[in-house]
Amino acid sequence: MPNLGRRTLLSGAFAAAAAGALPARARAAFQDDDPSFRIRNNRIKQSIMGWTFNPMPVEELARHCKALGMHAMEGVDRKHYPMIRELGMGISLTGSHGFSKGPCNPENREFCIAKLREAIDLAAEVGAPGAITFTGMRVKGMSDEEQNRNCVETWKAVMAHAEEKKVNVCLEHLNSRDASHPMKGHPGYFGDHVDHCADLIRAVGSPRMKLLFDIYHVQIMDGDVIRRIRQHKDLIGHYHTAGVPGRGELDDTQELNYPAIVRAIVETGFQGYLAQEFIPTWADRVKSLRHAVRTCDV
Repeated sequence: MPNLGRRTLLSGAFAAAAAGALPARARAAFQDDDPSFRIRNNRIKQSIMGWTFNPMPVEELARHCKALGMHAMEGVDRKHYPMIRELGMGISLTGSHGFSKGPCNPENREFCIAKLREAIDLAAEVGAPGAITFTGMRVKGMSDEEQNRNCVETWKAVMAHAEEKKVNVCLEHLNSRDASHPMKGHPGYFGDHVDHCADLIRAVGSPRMKLLFDIYHVQIMDGDVIRRIRQHKDLIGHYHTAGVPGRGELDDTQELNYPAIVRAIVETGFQGYLAQEFIPTWADRVKSLRHAVRTCDV
């Protein structure tokens, strides 16, 4: 061992103690940040769900996404689509009827059909591969079997249109456990287990009916994320990310191993988009996004 002086030893110990006193998120950001980072591997196409970075203006967020080498954006007003496309990025997913007013309730059938047709048309117009759909909230007093049937019949009503336009209709599973925040969980949501949603997709019986595999929601409700990715790989049309618990950054304060998860996705041959949908907690939101994108660039 080198002959280190007392002052050197003490200063080193102090620095280590100071680093240990920092919150884990701050340590991860400080130790692992590379301001010059840009996606290098391109083994998976990364997008962002824009609402999570509110109130950052969409134009500013789009410039940061472009600088990081990201491939697309979603979850922003369609008025921003021309700007996003001018930057050389795509639109990864279009919106439709929302998660609360869904087809499990027969009263919403015509509304959902109209909104899904609009979303499919918009996706075809802007070159997005998919449009999102949801089951909606459970109907009090109605059996699961009847709600399943309502969902399947509604989606079947738009499948011919989706097939003609070559657009996927992507059903998102949402967790019903977390009641701490209106966008961290959705108590009462009908399609809250990913295997249930996969069964609904199979019942529709169209190659354009797909699963939006939200890694955050799947972990909270079902776990066993990598095994489920492999199990449902032929149905998955889109992915969303976020840290668990809390829906924060993909950092060392949360329980999911995102590099391993993304490698598993790549190994399935997935060709679609993985969209970052975490809610930033770091003071520097650009650093937060850069960290997530770098984590998933396996």
